[in-house]
Amino acid sequence: MTRSILDDDHIHPLARATIDTHEAAIVGEVKPPIAANPVVIVGMALHPYPKKARRSLDAIGATYKYLEYGSYFSQWRPRGALKMWTGWPTYPMVFVKGTLIGGAAELKSLIVSGEFDRLLRGQ
Repeated sequence: MTRSILDDDHIHPLARATIDTHEAAIVGEVKPPIAANPVVIVGMALHPYPKKARRSLDAIGATYKYLEYGSYFSQWRPRGALKMWTGWPTYPMVFVKGTLIGGAAELKSLIVSGEFDRLLRGQ
């Protein structure tokens, strides 16, 4: 199953320009760390689930890059652009080898199953 999004044939060029540039700076800011680091967590202050994801990685001694954008009361618009870019509706967003694996619960599940290690090794 794929995420249902409008195809380009159903987006007017004027709307496409806005879609392509909306909060583009934050998307441009997260892409290089995602490409350069084996594990990246994108989160926000005061939110317990980014902390849970970091604790899960700390518990197994995994290194990761943490990117934090605002809190419940700040930077919500740029964070919304990240949600639109990834399609992931919540924080944190956890990337392994450039692939979005989900959030804290999905990370924990992959660690427990052993798949997290396989993803890191590229298997």
